[in-house]
Amino acid sequence: MHVVRDVLRIANCSGFYGDRLAAAREMVEGGPIDVLTGDYLAELTMYLLWKARQRDPEAGYAVSFLAQMREVLGTCLERGIKVVVNAGGLNPAGLAGKLGGLAAAAGLSPRIAYIEGDNLLGHDLIGDFPASDGAQPVTANAYLGGWGIAQALGAGADVVICGRVTDASLVVGPAAWAFGWAADDWDRLAGAVAAGHIIECGAQATGGNYAFFTELDRPVHPGFPIAELRADGSCVITKHEGTGGAVTVDTVTAQLLYETDSPAYLNPDVVARFDTVRLTSDGPDRVLVSGTRGEPAPETLKVCLNYPGGHRNSATFMLTGLDIEAKAAFAEAALLDATGGPARFAAYETRLERWNDTAARLTLTVKDPDPHKVGRAFFTTVVGTGLSGYPGLYLEHFSPKAEEYGVYRHTLVPADAVPAEAVLPDGERLAVLRPSSPPRPPVIPAQPSPAPQDGPFAGPFAGPFAGPTVRAPLGRLIGARSGDKGGDANVGLWARTDDAYAWLRDSLDVAMLRELLPEAAKLSVSRYELPNLRALNFVVHGLLGEGVASSTRPDPQAKSLGEFLRARSVEIPATLLSAVKAR
Repeated sequence: MHVVRDVLRIANCSGFYGDRLAAAREMVEGGPIDVLTGDYLAELTMYLLWKARQRDPEAGYAVSFLAQMREVLGTCLERGIKVVVNAGGLNPAGLAGKLGGLAAAAGLSPRIAYIEGDNLLGHDLIGDFPASDGAQPVTANAYLGGWGIAQALGAGADVVICGRVTDASLVVGPAAWAFGWAADDWDRLAGAVAAGHIIECGAQATGGNYAFFTELDRPVHPGFPIAELRADGSCVITKHEGTGGAVTVDTVTAQLLYETDSPAYLNPDVVARFDTVRLTSDGPDRVLVSGTRGEPAPETLKVCLNYPGGHRNSATFMLTGLDIEAKAAFAEAALLDATGGPARFAAYETRLERWNDTAARLTLTVKDPDPHKVGRAFFTTVVGTGLSGYPGLYLEHFSPKAEEYGVYRHTLVPADAVPAEAVLPDGERLAVLRPSSPPRPPVIPAQPSPAPQDGPFAGPFAGPFAGPTVRAPLGRLIGARSGDKGGDANVGLWARTDDAYAWLRDSLDVAMLRELLPEAAKLSVSRYELPNLRALNFVVHGLLGEGVASSTRPDPQAKSLGEFLRARSVEIPATLLSAVKAR
């Protein structure tokens, strides 16, 4: 296909199932766009959609997408705006049918296509893949790429509804269609993956959850992001004029680091080397993303599997005043006595969180296949200790009702064996075949990243910063963003000057990270450098246990991990802090 335009303006209107409903209307009415995308799925979401289907077999998709389309579908058709979303979840065909009915009731006739084949539950590719306790998966979805989307758009679709495609594929597909890219346009495809990763989480690219939010003029109600894709794979990240938030090199850097692992970022259509990405200011609220190199797509696809984990319940005790450690020990002993302890449950875990010398929180979490054991019976037993406990005892949170939870695992399957299909508006089914491409040697970045470290990083301390230091929170100098990767957590840290990055790179090794994050002390940690972004990325393996739905951490998605790290005090060269104050 030939290039149909110089720039393709791809907007995002959803970063998760539950994001701001008005975002679709804001993006369509706020200025010119060519494609409206929305990301609704996460590993946890697939489990929640399965639960929804247990109540209603016709469910299994993001119903909020329909509410958004009621407001904008007519305008999108009038202006030729394509809509590409993964709101189909476990039932893309069902959502396509619902949208068709909604459109007909409004006198509209959109050409709706959908992508399916990601659902491998019961497929020979998965077979028996039991959990450690023998449980069988309730969802098994492969992460598809963007070629099915490109095929559907090429066949004239106005709306393409996907199930479990990768978040970035919502951008890769339209870009490959519009610019006629081939499978071996690795650098162009990789640029689209970078753009997709930046805008996939909505307002996180425009100032949402941003470490230095106090520096923004209008941090509340940030506008959603737009990627202005070019035929060479570069793009400009921006937002509609007059909306809140900001698009800066720092806000884009923060999102690039979010929920990543190795700098070789695997996507079904290409391996994008995030250590080759370059960010440059292109004017107010405009950041040029260029230089992204790509490598041939992996031969396997990741499959997300969710299992029923059983039931759980938690009791959270507040500890205040003097003798916090003694009160915690007393509470734990009382709970062991009352409940019978670990022997009575499939899992029994206490977690003490210290706020300061006079306040803490102790949480007891129990899990078991039997909901009654961790429900009313557990509640009654724990409450019965209320007047027999430590001084000042009160419960912050407790319920007599147990809740179900899921367990996450993943596996890999041969990419060419996944039976993906694009179902066109006329009902025709096209097999989604990944175009073949010749091999290409791995990209050698200008400044190679070291291999992941499981011990101290042996870099020299930067000479220019060998003078006086000041003990201060790391976040006075360094930004951070963190998130979940299945049972792992990532925390990306970036500096805003070359000098600050040189200090960060040479000072923050795995050993120091473990000191700053006590939870990571006994866990495997991988460390990666991204010098073009002035950033480090750490992956803490196993921090979230068996995934978000199963994690017993108060913050099961590790959203606050980066901010906790920024609040830890370290010795910082006085010259670097002086430079920050001068800004």
